[in-house]
Amino acid sequence: MWPAGPKKYDWWVRNRAAPAARLGGGSMTTLPEMRLRPAAEGACGPGWSPRFAAAALLAAGITVFPLPVVRAEVPTFERHVMPMLTARGCNAGGCHGKSGGQNGFALSLLGFDPEGDYRSLVMQSRGRRVNPSAPDESLLLRKGTGVVPHGGGRRLEPDGDDVIALRAWIAAGAPRDPPGAPKLSHITIAPEPRSLAPGESLPLVVTAHDTDGTTRDVTAVTAFASNEPVIVRVESDGKLTAGTLPGEASIMARFMGRIATWNTIVPRPGVIDAAAWDALPVKNFIDELAWKKHRSLNVLPSDPADDATFLRRAFLDGIGRVPSPDEARRFLADADPQKRDRLVDELLDRPEYADRWANLWADLVRPNPYRVGIKSTLALDTFLRDAFAQNLPYDRFVGELVTATGSVWRNGAAVIYRDRRTPDEIVTLASQLFLGVRLECAKCHQHPFEVYGQGDFYGLAAYFARVGYAGTGLSPPISGGEESVIVATAGEVKHPLTDAVLPPKPLGIDAVVGPATPTAADRRLALMDWLRSSDHPTFAAAAVNRIWAEFFGVGIVDPVDDFRATNPASNPELLAALAAEFRSQGFDQKRLVATIMKSHLYGLSSLANATNAGDHRNFSRHYRRRLRAEVVADAIDDVTGMPSGYGGAPPDARAAQLWTHRTGSTFLDVFGRPDPNQDPPCERIADATVVQAMHLMNGAHLHGKVAADAGRVAKLAASDATPEAILEELYLAAYGRRPTATEHERLLPEFAREGASRRAVAEDILWALLNTPEFVYVN
Repeated sequence: MWPAGPKKYDWWVRNRAAPAARLGGGSMTTLPEMRLRPAAEGACGPGWSPRFAAAALLAAGITVFPLPVVRAEVPTFERHVMPMLTARGCNAGGCHGKSGGQNGFALSLLGFDPEGDYRSLVMQSRGRRVNPSAPDESLLLRKGTGVVPHGGGRRLEPDGDDVIALRAWIAAGAPRDPPGAPKLSHITIAPEPRSLAPGESLPLVVTAHDTDGTTRDVTAVTAFASNEPVIVRVESDGKLTAGTLPGEASIMARFMGRIATWNTIVPRPGVIDAAAWDALPVKNFIDELAWKKHRSLNVLPSDPADDATFLRRAFLDGIGRVPSPDEARRFLADADPQKRDRLVDELLDRPEYADRWANLWADLVRPNPYRVGIKSTLALDTFLRDAFAQNLPYDRFVGELVTATGSVWRNGAAVIYRDRRTPDEIVTLASQLFLGVRLECAKCHQHPFEVYGQGDFYGLAAYFARVGYAGTGLSPPISGGEESVIVATAGEVKHPLTDAVLPPKPLGIDAVVGPATPTAADRRLALMDWLRSSDHPTFAAAAVNRIWAEFFGVGIVDPVDDFRATNPASNPELLAALAAEFRSQGFDQKRLVATIMKSHLYGLSSLANATNAGDHRNFSRHYRRRLRAEVVADAIDDVTGMPSGYGGAPPDARAAQLWTHRTGSTFLDVFGRPDPNQDPPCERIADATVVQAMHLMNGAHLHGKVAADAGRVAKLAASDATPEAILEELYLAAYGRRPTATEHERLLPEFAREGASRRAVAEDILWALLNTPEFVYVN
């Protein structure tokens, strides 16, 4: 600490929950709820009794112990000033850290460029920002404390520790860290993570660990954030307060480019009978680890879904189609207790499986067809469908994409390089898809929620520095002729600030060692060796997390491509087990899909019970989600018996088989098909909209199919089927279930109304069934 006043042997004791109290000269500290500020260097003064003060504090229930006061080191820019600027938001994106700065004063975002920040603060503005000859006249202090009008408001308390330290730094001549000074290694948070009771408060303490082994309390200059402030909020001083809702939260602490997290659970109050936990079925390791997490939250999973619900869910999730009435009848009549597992195996052997997963990956890697050309778009689509039809192991699938060479008209995997033509363009896509890491921020500055900076971004981009091209190439905005992706003999990536050539370097590894060291001409081969390595932190986890989200509507890490310490997995043990299983089984996606679909967890009902209505992350019930555009369109075709017919495709082609988004379809566009001009990855928005509802209720697309002479309704009406049989057929086609007694009672009389037409009544019923959430959602 730095002297705050003329008197020696004084302590200021500040209790966060009480007014400040002043003690006589001496040295002592207290529990975490108390802060001590030394007024001057010294020891216990004459006439002051530490024993008396200690007794007084102990009588108040406060633990004390002696603490000597020594003269503080002179504050320096890197060690003391930069953390303050960051903690008070001065270099945030909304203030001086934004591009171009604010009102002529620019700082690097979150302090990633200390050299430039020092010049800007100390050497620019004719010395007005920092004035060593008259520290109190420095604009840094006057604007920060609000003495001079400041667009960002008052950021510093006039008598606060920050001002004391800044004044001491300015008075000392605004020094920087001396050569050889210890550097920051990492930060830790105390106490150890634990659960919190509703309404409970807890102060956190952040400790910085330097490279020389010394430590220091940096809580006061650490930035805190909660990923779930409704569950647990955190104040700027690190004090946590749990809310009244059960759940979990991750608290981020950021100090000078270092990140630490503190994860906690707020369990649901109440007691669940042990017999209820013991009765939960365990079909595989997924169930075991899910029940373990639910127990820690004191949340009981929902009951199993009924057979009809599971049947429709499995069809839609597994192959993107609804079951036919005959398929539904067979499954519902089957008394075999293993029929659900058998259904999963049958679905994964169907050809529609490849279409279902190829469409997902087409959204992620398909480039703009207007730019790369029709032949290239078709080549990529063919590669994707063939890969999933053959159940190509995931590591080989990624390897063919990452290391692709050859003609973009013949090798579809090479098409990802057709539009993303620079290392920085391709690395943002590759890191997001295959590492689950969003690196766009690190291209220009330190990532605000991660440890990655520009050196990490361009080090990873260097693996793609020698991707070359031969042939006609592109002639924007219209694609040119045939082009081939080749391995060039030269090519480097430079750091944008230092202009230094950066060698290829994996994320999170300080030195280029091991399997990531390029030894062949194609650096991308070394990158794939690193991705495949058994100790890679996210390659397998990112893959299984994306697959998991396709079945549950939300990832174990969510968003699925945002793996970082400050966005923790909802069930880390489950994610790790899934990744280990995936790797041990040779990256076999079908086998992983079967494991997920055969778990008891996957078969839970979407209906909440008394304990889990507030759970949206831990899969204690099935989460309803809207169908993808192509699946809705194909389901309408299947239920009505009328194929849509798409331009440039065979007459019976389904929407899931379309190989380009340039195929015209207003219906698909309304239900969320990505714009063909949009660059990948295209993550679809699953929200339902008013426009979608209007298209189903009033659009010619649906009305024409329901009323078609060659459609299902017309054929049923012309048959000798009874009204009961017609009603059952329509329900089985749309929902995979039979109508309930209430639905029978309500709808059958419609057929008997005076003057009623069997066909008109059946059309009205089918139209109504297709306009319900039960149809457009996976239940």
